[in-house]
Amino acid sequence: MSFKLATWNINSVRLREPIVLKLLREEGPDILCLQECKSLVELIPRQGFLDLGYPHIVARGQKGYNGVAIISKIPLVDLGGLDLANLGHARHVAAKLPSGVTIHNHYVPAGGDLPDREKNEKFGQKLDYLTELRDLFLAQKPKRSILVGDLNIAPREDDVWDHKKLLKVVSHTPIEVQHIKDVMAAGDWIDVTRQDIPDGNLYSWWSYRAKDWDTADKGRRLDHVWATSDIAQSAHSSSVLRRVRGWDKPSDHAPVFASFDV
Repeated sequence: MSFKLATWNINSVRLREPIVLKLLREEGPDILCLQECKSLVELIPRQGFLDLGYPHIVARGQKGYNGVAIISKIPLVDLGGLDLANLGHARHVAAKLPSGVTIHNHYVPAGGDLPDREKNEKFGQKLDYLTELRDLFLAQKPKRSILVGDLNIAPREDDVWDHKKLLKVVSHTPIEVQHIKDVMAAGDWIDVTRQDIPDGNLYSWWSYRAKDWDTADKGRRLDHVWATSDIAQSAHSSSVLRRVRGWDKPSDHAPVFASFDV
């Protein structure tokens, strides 16, 4: 079974429905994983997806915040969602494909502005979310699985515009990087994007605050596609669609793509 998958923090699926449909029309992924949908599940607009040949949706939502969805041309079995760190947030949903491959869609907490869990509760919640995820993978190794989403961490030096300047900035601090490395090791996950694009600066997020985000290019690679080692070699054709960040009324994230033959 071959399919093309995309993951995208959409920053409100209802507000940005036009560019979601534009992406589906122009790029035609078989599966689109969305984060930060900011919608109750029943209010996610579906007719446009149906019209474009995407009848299958599994999602977890809440009003105005968080929310994750998997939209697909391929039938999905809803495997439910985890509530990590007891936050009560809609930050994870999983689905199984007919081939038996499981897709996990995560929206990891951003962690606030201060990288100190004693002074910033949100940073502690982020670390706890990742620790619980690590422990789940240690207890039960995932097989034939793909994990995608806005993980809100740029782990490599070339995943940020300036490594030294961002060492004390949430998303690139050493403790966050270590936490995400521990999650990867626990589940035997391979970074598919970097397997395909091993060298060079690569970003998926650019702040709204930049007057000219493209020229300034102060980006971070916060959005990821992983696969367990038993299927990672079937992945190929990874890309970040940077131009989407420049579309009308954009998300501050660009979608990340990968294809699988599995």
